Amino acid sequence: MIRIVLADDQALLRSTFRMLIESGDDMTVVAEAANGEEAVAHAQLHRPDLVLMDIRMPILDGLAATQRICSTTELARTRVLILTTFETDEYVARALEAGASGFLGKDVTPDVLLAGIRTVVGGEALLSPAATRALIDRFLSGSGRIGGPSLGSLATLTDREREITALAAHGLSNQEIAERLVVSPLTVRTHIHRAMMKVRARDRAQLVVLAYQQGLVKA
Repeated sequence: MIRIVLADDQALLRSTFRMLIESGDDMTVVAEAANGEEAVAHAQLHRPDLVLMDIRMPILDGLAATQRICSTTELARTRVLILTTFETDEYVARALEAGASGFLGKDVTPDVLLAGIRTVVGGEALLSPAATRALIDRFLSGSGRIGGPSLGSLATLTDREREITALAAHGLSNQEIAERLVVSPLTVRTHIHRAMMKVRARDRAQLVVLAYQQGLVKA
């Protein structure tokens, strides 16, 4: 069961998201937050698998709340999925810097949202929708770098780990990488995990950002 904290300052939206999420049999909402401070508090109390986080909220915004959650050792297994109407290069960059594992617009369909939640919790991709990956690409192409936590060097990876990391950075899922390399998805997952461990990446999102930062792939 995927345990989720909803963080949005609009009660109606929270109710809508709760009904949508709990319409399936593999997800449940354990708490709701109307601002960033509440989101952090609920994350610390419930230690959910995922926080579905709005950006613009009172008291503490979603990006600052994301940074607090992702920098807390006890919440290392909690992922943050940003859900907002403000899909701009600046917000995407800041969300990644804060440690978010995904970024979706509020205009997504219910199926895409639920798939996105499962994707982020499963660590299968940085950002699933092609449009959002393109947004990341445009930012990286323009700036060439995203800040964030100090990570290790990709030079420590084996050739196979570098190859799979590059494919992940291009937006391929584990299944797609497995099909391209004619290996099993489990083998791909193992290589991704080892690469993350070597460079001290919190999740696949950080690994992919590092691939762009260190020139393994170009936007």
